[in-house]
Amino acid sequence: MDTANDLRLDGNAAAGLLSEVFGPEATGAVACCGRCGAEGPVGTLLANAHGMGAVLHCPRCENVMIRIAHLPEEVVLDMRGAVFLRLRVDG
Repeated sequence: MDTANDLRLDGNAAAGLLSEVFGPEATGAVACCGRCGAEGPVGTLLANAHGMGAVLHCPRCENVMIRIAHLPEEVVLDMRGAVFLRLRVDG
């Protein structure tokens, strides 16, 4: 059993954590990889999810783009590996 791949899902696995920060449509937001420049919906990123949060990787080059940690009183978001996250707004 390959433990790292057993924990890997798509970015939709982080939907609950992301919605705490960005609202219910976070997996449809477009992210751009800081390493290879690939752009796509957060829901298409590769996610290693665990009890404390998730690590989201670029599906093209596997660069770590977003880290999310769910702590007792806060959610911590590290987006050093993403150039941008573009969210659609109504209006």
